[in-house]
Amino acid sequence: MFGTSGIRGPVGEEVTADLALAVGRAVGVDADRVVLGRDPRESGQVLGDALAAGLCESGTDVVDIGLAATPTIARAVAWESADAGVSITASHNPPQDNGIKLWQPSGQAFDAELRERISERVREGATDLADWTGLGERSTADYRGRHREALVDSVTLAEELSVVVDVGNGAGGVTVDALEALGCDVETLNAQPDGAFPGRPSEPTAEHCESLAALVGNTDADLGIAHDGDADRMRAVTGDGEFLSGDETLAIFGRAAASESDRVAVPVDTSLAVADSLAAAGIETTRTPVGDVYVAERASEDGVAFGGEPSGAWIWPSETLCPDGPLAACKLVELAAERPLSARAADIETYPIRRTSVEVEDKTAVMERVRKRVQERYEEVSTLDGVRVDRGDGWFLIRASGTQPLVRITAEAREPERAEQIFVEASDLLDSAR
Repeated sequence: MFGTSGIRGPVGEEVTADLALAVGRAVGVDADRVVLGRDPRESGQVLGDALAAGLCESGTDVVDIGLAATPTIARAVAWESADAGVSITASHNPPQDNGIKLWQPSGQAFDAELRERISERVREGATDLADWTGLGERSTADYRGRHREALVDSVTLAEELSVVVDVGNGAGGVTVDALEALGCDVETLNAQPDGAFPGRPSEPTAEHCESLAALVGNTDADLGIAHDGDADRMRAVTGDGEFLSGDETLAIFGRAAASESDRVAVPVDTSLAVADSLAAAGIETTRTPVGDVYVAERASEDGVAFGGEPSGAWIWPSETLCPDGPLAACKLVELAAERPLSARAADIETYPIRRTSVEVEDKTAVMERVRKRVQERYEEVSTLDGVRVDRGDGWFLIRASGTQPLVRITAEAREPERAEQIFVEASDLLDSAR
């Protein structure tokens, strides 16, 4: 039921009010107080009401913070001394989707054990419903201001910059609040929350952020920031109008957050360029499965100063174990105020890396066939997440998406021709298994 980033799928098909009610009842079995919030998708109100009903039926009090960034919701769990938090969001997925993501008081998403406990209760219909005298109460609160204050307190700007923020019609307006409070000159794109995402698709990719890049590149702005629908992701544009790759951003953040002998948690699809850049500063990388929940788990360990995913999820464990896009935005502005992002990116030697996604009907069956073929053919194979093959002068990864009916291929080498060869090799393997 849960993927790597919670429950997600088309509304009215996989994600329904019945499911939300069942999840509310399942969470309510052992929770006395729960924080609830949502992104701007129209279906979020219906799903939130159903989930809140399941919680209140279980005698659980619900603090509804309404339309809010996912990191605001995650942080509010501790602020409310609650037992759990619930985000009604499909994050960067298209508008026809919605989903449910659960949060612990630490700000970390529910781990595999907790997700399975909720899934089992939903499957078995296990509940602990209260009688009419013990129903939970539903109240409202607004934590955008407190999140803004936390962001402002987390950074110190050497100078006040000009920043363009593409909110993506999502819930990340707190980034604008914080940067303005820090004295920055802020211009916005797609700032009106709208769950149909009319300004651009929700996922902040280079293709989707062309307007942001053009605006920054053709004005005196120092950098640009882009969020997805619930603002757990953050991507950036340099003052020259160049969209920073996720790997470049990960290396920049990692080098700033970690010191020599520290570790930085990265997923298995991260570029060799990140490991090489961090190693030059004496910083070790530690690999995790793809998914912010796994990066957060590793980031909670001693000696891990930072965790990040090239997709745009960034975690500072000393601040919160939730990927906090607004926090990442403020941290990046702080770094840009000290030294331009273009100069920082120029320090990172990049390698040719190819990424693609292939739609499949049964990703579990396809990956089982891929795994069998790979293990028969290669010696250096990791199955931490999908199958990752070390080819000596490069590597490839084939893994199923945790949220969509896709199998993803990543291939990299230090030389372009070799990267293409390895990519074709991986693509052929996947084709033969479909």
